[in-house]
Amino acid sequence: MNRRVRRVLRAIPTAAWMCALVACLNAACWSIVTPPFQAPDEPDHFAYVKQLAETGRLPSHAATEVSAEETSVLIGLRTFKIQLNPRIHAIATRAEQAELQRYLRKAAADTLAGSAGAGLATSEPPLYYALEAVPYTLARGGSELDRLQLMRLLSAVFAGLTAMSVFLFVREVLPAARWAWTVAGLAVALAPMPAFMSGVVNPDSLLFAVSAAIFYALARAFRRGLSSPSAAAIGGLTAVGLLTKLNFVGLAPGVLLGLVALSVRAARASGHSAYRLLALGGGIAVSPVLLYAGINVVSGHPPLGIVSSAIDTTRGSLLAQANYIWQLYLPPLPGTVHDFPGIFTTRQLWFDGYLGLFGWLDTPFPDWVARAALIPATAIVLLFLGSLVQRRIAVRRHAVEIAVYAAMALGLMLLIGADSYRAFPGTDGEYGQARYLLPLLAPAGAVLALAARGAGRRWGPAAGTLIVVLFLAHDIFSQLQVVARFYG
Repeated sequence: MNRRVRRVLRAIPTAAWMCALVACLNAACWSIVTPPFQAPDEPDHFAYVKQLAETGRLPSHAATEVSAEETSVLIGLRTFKIQLNPRIHAIATRAEQAELQRYLRKAAADTLAGSAGAGLATSEPPLYYALEAVPYTLARGGSELDRLQLMRLLSAVFAGLTAMSVFLFVREVLPAARWAWTVAGLAVALAPMPAFMSGVVNPDSLLFAVSAAIFYALARAFRRGLSSPSAAAIGGLTAVGLLTKLNFVGLAPGVLLGLVALSVRAARASGHSAYRLLALGGGIAVSPVLLYAGINVVSGHPPLGIVSSAIDTTRGSLLAQANYIWQLYLPPLPGTVHDFPGIFTTRQLWFDGYLGLFGWLDTPFPDWVARAALIPATAIVLLFLGSLVQRRIAVRRHAVEIAVYAAMALGLMLLIGADSYRAFPGTDGEYGQARYLLPLLAPAGAVLALAARGAGRRWGPAAGTLIVVLFLAHDIFSQLQVVARFYG
């Protein structure tokens, strides 16, 4: 087994390792720039890890009151005064630092273990938190802030795995354009929103990594055929995704569709025995779901937890829900009720959100930056479409594979929309946050690579370089925006 692992690692190109290193360093920079606990739901995720590491048990309720130790640190940092209030900055003066140290000493004196309440994080699967329990335990002799920073650095490692998987995915789907692989890997490594979310304690960091890896595993199987190792890898990655965050449920149907398509293709060559591979991959993939559903049924909870609420069709009509989900992403169709009056969701929720919405989603760019960013974004889209037209024969040849990726994307978007609809009309676009679409980083990397190739054989590498430089500039100015918001 060790020999096989070494062989696999040696087969990874040096450029892929470099993309992973850049992604790790970028996320580590974000972990330093972002003040402690000034990221979406980070206090809850930290509380989950604390409970697991100190008691060996999962959080038992969704109360927002975390442990006395963590509460002392949050008060010393003025977390909830700063949160959602850009006029209040992070601590900077000596007096504020001395006050924080007093609260840290108070926290260290707290002998109560664990944090039974983990807020919104309580319903999430335990894999990410179990991994984060390792750096938490290693920093046991330090303060809560020492533990938090070490945990953030583990999330940064997942950013490296994400960039590497994107590189390998693009290598499979565009084998003839070696330079385009690096364009995709570096662009994802330097993209500020994935780096921000991978520089804090949040299961999104591991979700991005496993989602990119499963896109790569599927692409590899579509080109080299489905085998027992590849079926087990796809099933295993699906199981890891389901144990990482509930959002992965949106990708799972598309993954299973991919396994079916690969099995049908294999059966044409080797007969019905190929369907054993479907059973192998599918069985491994759904095993966590069956275990999770069984535990919930025994506990008297809905079989799929909050996902059961997302797919609940008893609230409103299916037509009303479909109309809402459509308008969450696209302009309303003629003759339909406008669920987002006065808002162009494609631009204001998704494009602006991806451009930059940091901290507790309270640190955006000025509107003029978003308008200016539409120019390069439009150019990239046009180059991508032109590239598809140029390669329309190859697109038709890989139509089934593309349909699988589209099903994965559609499933994720439907899940986000259905979850948001549960809070409607009290809240518009409850989960209309660009970070929830970042499990699609692998196909996004392929779009960027194809856009660069759309500039032609002569100018393609130059266009790819320009795209990478654009992402680097975006990343630098995003970090400066965060510095100005919290320390200006």
